[in-house]
Amino acid sequence: MIELDMISFVIPCYGSEKTIEYVIDEIISVVSMKTNYDYEVITVNDSSPDKVLSVLKDIAEKNHKVKVIDLAKNFGKHSALMAGFSVAKGDYIVCLDDDGQCPMDRLWDLMEPLINDEADYSMADYPEKKQSGFKNFGSSVNSLMSRVLLKKPKEIHFSNFCAMKRYIIDEILKYENPYPYLEGLVLRTTNRIKTVQMEERDRFAGKGNFGFIKSLSLWINGFTAFSVVPLRASSLLGVLCAIIGFIYGLIVVIRKISLPDISVGWSSTIAIILFMGGVIMLILGLIGEYIGRIYISLNNSPQYVIRSSINLDEDKDE
Repeated sequence: MIELDMISFVIPCYGSEKTIEYVIDEIISVVSMKTNYDYEVITVNDSSPDKVLSVLKDIAEKNHKVKVIDLAKNFGKHSALMAGFSVAKGDYIVCLDDDGQCPMDRLWDLMEPLINDEADYSMADYPEKKQSGFKNFGSSVNSLMSRVLLKKPKEIHFSNFCAMKRYIIDEILKYENPYPYLEGLVLRTTNRIKTVQMEERDRFAGKGNFGFIKSLSLWINGFTAFSVVPLRASSLLGVLCAIIGFIYGLIVVIRKISLPDISVGWSSTIAIILFMGGVIMLILGLIGEYIGRIYISLNNSPQYVIRSSINLDEDKDE
């Protein structure tokens, strides 16, 4: 009997009761085009407020290759992905969204660099992203942050539709602390990354759930979890402010000596105090963010908590 290569599809689910069934049906349809591949679909209910868990249970009862993880609370998308990775058994792992925007019909184009050993990590590159201007701006800021802090190549733009080899997942799972950040975990594991151009699709239904607060939280997580560059930058900022303050102090003294009748400027003094106070509070806040994350990690705060699962126990019995 010929052993088939396994593809594990990991899908974080939130607010997708009307779309997830179509996404899973499309996965099954596309994988069936290649007879030398088997599949499993790992869906992770990230404490969704709608009835997506009920929909997933119905699907899993009919198809045991569809597996369901129900998280006890919402830990964020990247934590949900980590929960899915922890049970994935595939030779290749594919991540995609639950709303149908990821072009599953281009799966084999996405997989080709991995199958031909041209890359270890492959992802979709969308020339035009179908999202709001605000989210495009946020994505640009996040991309800039990754280039500066995580040494991401300029030509690479991370997206939600990606595929990776088994060893990448094995390395990612070695990260056991809270606040996982997939871009950082991938970039510290491999530089054999390739992008495949394709067109992002419209959602099957509904609207996106990744709002401003979640985007801001992910952005902060990215630059504090995997880099000490912000701390070094704050040190340089402190040195720069000290130099400017010293030079300004010399100017004030020289002016007072050369022009004894000149009055000391109250407004400029207050402006300097406010500026320096703001810089100090900014740096203290940054240091506090790092210390807070260290404290949470030392207390073994979990990445995720699984309340229940479906079709996972069958793998243990095999």
